[in-house]
Amino acid sequence: MPIQDKIDDKTVLVTGANRGIGRALVHEALRRGASCAYAATRRPFVDPDDRIRSVTMDVTDREQIQRAAEQVGSLDILINNAGVADYDDLSDRIAIERHLAVNFFGTYDVVAAFLPKLLESRGTIVNNSSLNALAPLPLIPAYSISKAATFNLTQSLRALLAPRGVRVHAVLTGPVDTDMSRGVDIPKATPEFVATAVFDAIESGHDDIFPDPMAQSLEQRWRDGAAKALEHRYAALIGMQAS
Repeated sequence: MPIQDKIDDKTVLVTGANRGIGRALVHEALRRGASCAYAATRRPFVDPDDRIRSVTMDVTDREQIQRAAEQVGSLDILINNAGVADYDDLSDRIAIERHLAVNFFGTYDVVAAFLPKLLESRGTIVNNSSLNALAPLPLIPAYSISKAATFNLTQSLRALLAPRGVRVHAVLTGPVDTDMSRGVDIPKATPEFVATAVFDAIESGHDDIFPDPMAQSLEQRWRDGAAKALEHRYAALIGMQAS
């Protein structure tokens, strides 16, 4: 039975919170009763809602991440949403490194910095990955590679942190109407729709979150598939080692 995680009176931090999905997540957390939402962005911004606290944090700058972690008090839910997606054809190593720096190592470093607070609160980590983690979109292969790495990181953290009381969720998004996908003419979910679905799934305890119509069309096949079964089998080894 999934472990439920209500948002009431929780403290939430969202990276990449100045626009799109990140901004929608901040406002949805507050709508559900979060006591405080930290909006982490590369540049400071002011929101009229005094429950939103601005935190300056470039996820590629480990010193800045650590200062942000020292600035934040207690934390219940960390949502790694900051990301980059550029068109490429895998001909430029620098493009791959840039995507990994933001989407993978940025997520890793933010988790590492805030993990002591989440262990103390027995909190929740949510990493915004992509359906491209399951199958690459050839128009943005560097992005797809970085999201596959982030998803694998999320699965590994899930198994390693479960015995310590921290829940870890992956968000496997499809097309969303944000600046990243502005040039793609396909049906897209709104950021608000995605944010609602993300928190619905957190509160229901689902470890993998499929927050939009395209993603939801694949959800059941993923949950019943061989890859998910293998994840569970491997995760069980952690428990066997501990016993």
